[in-house]
Amino acid sequence: MVRLARSMAIWGFAAALVCLFACGDVRAADSSLYVVRSDHWTDEDERGYQAFITAIGESDCASLNECLHSTANPFAGSESAARYFESDCADLPYVLRFYYAWKKGLPFSYVDAVAARDGSGDDIRYSHSGNRPASRHDVPSGRFTGYQVIGQIRSAISSATYRIHPEYDGPITPDFYAPAIAPGAIRPGTMVYDPAGHVAIVYRIDPDGQIHSFDAHTDFSLTTITFDVRFARTKPSQGAGFKNWRPLRLVHGERQADGSWRGGVIVPARNSEIADFSTEQFYGTGKRPSEDNWASGSFSAGGETLDYYDFVRARLAGGVLVFEPLKEIEEMTRSLCSDLQYRAAAVELAHPMAARPHPARLPANIYGTDGDWEMYSTPSRDARLKTAFKHLRDTVQRFVEMQARGDTRHLVYNGDDLPGTLSKIYRRGSESCFIVYRKSDGSSMRLSLEAARQRLFALSFDPYHCPERRWGARDDAELASCKEDAVKASWYAAEQPLRNQLERSYDVRMDFSLDELGHGNIGVAAPPDTDVLGYLSGVGKQASE
Repeated sequence: MVRLARSMAIWGFAAALVCLFACGDVRAADSSLYVVRSDHWTDEDERGYQAFITAIGESDCASLNECLHSTANPFAGSESAARYFESDCADLPYVLRFYYAWKKGLPFSYVDAVAARDGSGDDIRYSHSGNRPASRHDVPSGRFTGYQVIGQIRSAISSATYRIHPEYDGPITPDFYAPAIAPGAIRPGTMVYDPAGHVAIVYRIDPDGQIHSFDAHTDFSLTTITFDVRFARTKPSQGAGFKNWRPLRLVHGERQADGSWRGGVIVPARNSEIADFSTEQFYGTGKRPSEDNWASGSFSAGGETLDYYDFVRARLAGGVLVFEPLKEIEEMTRSLCSDLQYRAAAVELAHPMAARPHPARLPANIYGTDGDWEMYSTPSRDARLKTAFKHLRDTVQRFVEMQARGDTRHLVYNGDDLPGTLSKIYRRGSESCFIVYRKSDGSSMRLSLEAARQRLFALSFDPYHCPERRWGARDDAELASCKEDAVKASWYAAEQPLRNQLERSYDVRMDFSLDELGHGNIGVAAPPDTDVLGYLSGVGKQASE
């Protein structure tokens, strides 16, 4: 995460952030009791919330607890050092939104239960036809502390809460609406929902349309991620994509002598009442396709027809799609380095698991589960890492091909050896990036970014494997410290097809025994190409012949 000052300049939120500290309007910050002192969120409140989110994203804090006790939080002075905050990805937007509402005395209401639209008994986090709100809860003024409410929210919320059709807004109104893909509509605090069960919060948008967000994980760490193909599109009923908080208004409340409110009902705005509500991210900007044919919708910006991800970027850049390849690849390589560091922390956390015997079966689905597997395994994290490496390799090829055909409209490059320059940038990024993992015997092993890339599809997501297997060790010297038995070695070999795949399939049965896994038709036979240097070297050879 980069520093606060740059983002404040980009977004013009400096005044809002100063106001959070100095305007004398930090309502209810001197008490842990949640007290409503305004019947709605004003435009100023929304700007303050955006500044709050931006400050967290631009800080170097690595967990929600660190963030809320750091200078990124203007209300940190009201928190005891002993107070501990934690959140996973689904809870995080709710916890931060309520936290701000609590400290500013603003109304808050949330969907506290959802049900599958088709009535199926499947895991509602991954329901095939999406969900609908089953009930809402208005947080009452003056009855609970903010800490109690945060606990209630964390108990009620899961990624299933986000899995709602964008046009659904009653009879029980969802917490979010689908915004237009436009500057101002996509903003700090906007959420991005991946239907594989993950949520991120936008904290900055660069002038070239690049979207930066942060997310949380089951180990409560926070990481940053840019918007790209790692956020999948699926049918509208599953609710993937960008979401904003609905405006809320308290009605029929009673104003107390001290200016606070009691009672009343909190009413969320309907889609028709929201100026920037739009379903274009689902159906495109042209003629709307049928629901079953939603993916055929086309996207255009700046007079061009674009794929969805380019469309989002072009729209947020003011309608023009422009890439600076050297900057892009440098940033993507740096982001991959951060992802590896975060994975290293997750694998270290799972270190004691290697001493346990491997269960007789995998979970029903390795990507969507609970308990020790959810806490200590890394299949989703690894799939996103692999997708990011593949996206980097594909982007390098895209830029080289754009330059070869003279596409100066979209590519800003003035040199005469793009493949060679990109190779140097990647090598420099790899050489400056390394992770150190603790082996089974307590000794350390150091891997560069490129070394990790070379063993990418050998990295075990299985928490019962030794650290050496978790980091894809292949040679006997590195594996010598791994004290695994033949059963665990067999599990590692049998899971290779699962390691080869990028897609996170939440509706596929995976609770195989070791014998069944070896004969099951799951996973991918061979991994995709992620070799940036190999591609660039080949292009260089062709150019010299």
